[in-house]
Amino acid sequence: MLYPRVSLYALMLAAAGIPLYIHLPRFAAVNLGVGLGVIGTVLLVIRIVDLVQDPLIGWAIDRWPQAQMLFAAAAALGLAVGFPLLFGLPEDINLPVLVSVLILLFSAYSLGTILLYGRSATLATKPEAKELMTLAAWREGGQLTGVVVAASAPALFVASGASAQGYPAFGLFLGLLAFLTLILTLPMWRRAPITGEGLSVAGLGQAGALRLLLLALVNSLPVAITSTLFLFFVEDRLQLPGKAGPLLILFFLSAGATVPFWAKLSNRIGPKQTLIIAMPLSIAGFIGAAMLSAGNLTGFALICLTSGAALGADMVVLPAMFSVVLTRAGLNASAAFGIWSFAGKLGLALAAFFTLPLLERSGFSPGQPNSTEALRTLTLAYAVLPCILKLGAFGLVLTLPTEASAK
Repeated sequence: MLYPRVSLYALMLAAAGIPLYIHLPRFAAVNLGVGLGVIGTVLLVIRIVDLVQDPLIGWAIDRWPQAQMLFAAAAALGLAVGFPLLFGLPEDINLPVLVSVLILLFSAYSLGTILLYGRSATLATKPEAKELMTLAAWREGGQLTGVVVAASAPALFVASGASAQGYPAFGLFLGLLAFLTLILTLPMWRRAPITGEGLSVAGLGQAGALRLLLLALVNSLPVAITSTLFLFFVEDRLQLPGKAGPLLILFFLSAGATVPFWAKLSNRIGPKQTLIIAMPLSIAGFIGAAMLSAGNLTGFALICLTSGAALGADMVVLPAMFSVVLTRAGLNASAAFGIWSFAGKLGLALAAFFTLPLLERSGFSPGQPNSTEALRTLTLAYAVLPCILKLGAFGLVLTLPTEASAK
């Protein structure tokens, strides 16, 4: 029951990530009446908090390894309380209240994520490269299941008659999910923690972890931008109202279905070679999205399938590579994954901070008729810019030493 529990905890975190990174911009703009520029600034401020917080969370987990059950409980309870609060906020809410609730949620999400990834060697049946990749497959499979659940839930609640686009009911659902997950996964945190030596820049560099951290940051930017703008692109640029949820589910189902394949392929030919095969799928997807005309549901569905498959490789291979180099170097994994977590979320913050105000200046307004210029700006932000950034990440993968990347 160990790996299924890992999957369940990952499912909870992924279900929490979808509303924070995909639904939040549109929810705040439409339901709360907050401007896109303000939303981008708020998300950047929260990332500044993370700049200090995430590495400290990782340090604390390594400093008090016997408290991992308390850390796991704190993360789940923070999500259980925060989501009903967030999606129950009234339209005239004061901005400091919104920021406070978001800090609670992002902090709980960070704590749970860093704990889960930082304890890879502890939660694997053996702290060996192939077993760490197997653990990663179970973990990312749970994450992708959580994404599908969270992506479909709001539409199901609306279809059942829920008010306010289903968000209040969605918040209660996420809170209950977090509470039940806490109860069901407590046994896995009783395992004796495996820890290592303290971190240093020199140690991370010698292990090859600094190169992977840079890759993680650059590679997170395309996904961060498309996650932030996905609902806008589908509903306003492609003019496909009501189709965002099913398309999002299709995207993550494709990612989930390919995770076992990428894990097996990585164990067979190596993680670098696996990424070299997978990343061009993302690049092709961005090019295709830029060329779509309004109403082309079939074309965008095919793009969701291919880019979702590429995401499956990113999710399972990159964290496993990081875990392996840390474990082999005998370094504290939680502190390192605190930095890894910050790198990924910095990408999300930069995406929101730069793209949302850019759209606002172009005259883009969610859910309203928009000018050709505004929609062109949305296309450039959603497809062209991520394509350029993904090409940069692909270039970094090509520079990885094959032997080191396979360790």
